[in-house]
Amino acid sequence: MARHLFQCPLRWSDMDADGHVHNAAHLRYLEESRIDLFWKRGFGGANVVAQMDIDYLKPLPYRMEPVRIETWVTKIGTSSFALQQEIRDDDVVYSAAVCTMVAFDQATQRSRPLPDDQRLLLKDLEA
Repeated sequence: MARHLFQCPLRWSDMDADGHVHNAAHLRYLEESRIDLFWKRGFGGANVVAQMDIDYLKPLPYRMEPVRIETWVTKIGTSSFALQQEIRDDDVVYSAAVCTMVAFDQATQRSRPLPDDQRLLLKDLEA
């Protein structure tokens, strides 16, 4: 199974009073990883987040080194797809999320079918 890997730098402003990365920053890191995935693989068109479920498993201490985010596809539907994402190091997962995305037609403000080229790109990352 192929996974998209993204090295995400931590920001000083993301730290909470306990020296950990704030929970809301995890969502932004996951978003940055998805944007990186789509840009690097030439995944065009509008896609919107329909649902985001996240489990905070361990506090992520603030540090100078980036944290790794792994992303892979768990489901491909007619107009939607699900991404599993983990913020992690080699031996620990800090948070795990499932992001359901929908292909979106901005002109009609409705979902649209996933084009074949996007389907192929998603299949490369399917578990």
